[in-house]
Amino acid sequence: MDVIEINNLTKYYGKERGIIDVNFNVQEQEIFGFIGPNGAGKSTTLRTLLGLIYPTSGSAKIFGKDCIKHGPEIKKEIGYLPSEVFYYDKMKVIELLKYSASFYQKDCSKRINELAEIMDLNLNKKIDDLSFGNKKKVGIVQGLLHEPKLIILDEPTSGLDPLMQQKFFELLQEENNKGATILFSSHILGEVQRLCDRVAIIKEGKIIQLQKISALQENNYKKIKVQTTANLDHNFFNIGGVSNLEVKQNIISFLYRGNLNLIMHKISEIEIVNVWIEEPDLEEIFLHYYEKGA
Repeated sequence: MDVIEINNLTKYYGKERGIIDVNFNVQEQEIFGFIGPNGAGKSTTLRTLLGLIYPTSGSAKIFGKDCIKHGPEIKKEIGYLPSEVFYYDKMKVIELLKYSASFYQKDCSKRINELAEIMDLNLNKKIDDLSFGNKKKVGIVQGLLHEPKLIILDEPTSGLDPLMQQKFFELLQEENNKGATILFSSHILGEVQRLCDRVAIIKEGKIIQLQKISALQENNYKKIKVQTTANLDHNFFNIGGVSNLEVKQNIISFLYRGNLNLIMHKISEIEIVNVWIEEPDLEEIFLHYYEKGA
């Protein structure tokens, strides 16, 4: 079952591009990654999906229901953490969280205390006295206090120290194990690689790749480095399947996608001192997709 269905979703801000023909589905109990640098269209996609802004064209469904027509009903089962959080500064944390809980018509007191303990959040402090990282913790508790079926996170770890990030990831994994579906937007590749099952890569408002994390890493690319006996012409490895080519005197490194026999035959044409072939990390793969757009 698809919890999220996005079909040709497009948003323009006047003449300025937001997103163009975005398509992807998120399956029930999946942790789905949505990656791209700032300005690529991640937040616009999420805000349109949540009905916070209206699409220019296309459609989006959550739990099989149109996000615009059934927005208020759908939102009761969604936990959302925006990339930036803003609150009433004079309120205490507990006052804000109780106010948030009142919208769900259920007693969330026990849940609030559990989450605050996990996130090491002082409930009695005023919002105005909190650091940026602690305000982000408030947002995390606020987004999870009603035990939503769908959790949508937009750059959720900014402001959190490494120890708190670790606790947050463990919390998300627990929620997922209990049945929650998670849409995780980030520009930090390590987070996506660690948490997500599948990933959509967005560039300049368009989805350029949609794949399983494992498929991005396994068998698609090899990271090859060759040390030669003499300096080599930069164009020697300028062949199909080669990308991210770097030449530093007599050491050549590149990503290769294709038949390994062909690239090994090419290497055999030169005098070499050493050769290394290994799996690239996700960031190198991502940069290749982002530069090439395919």
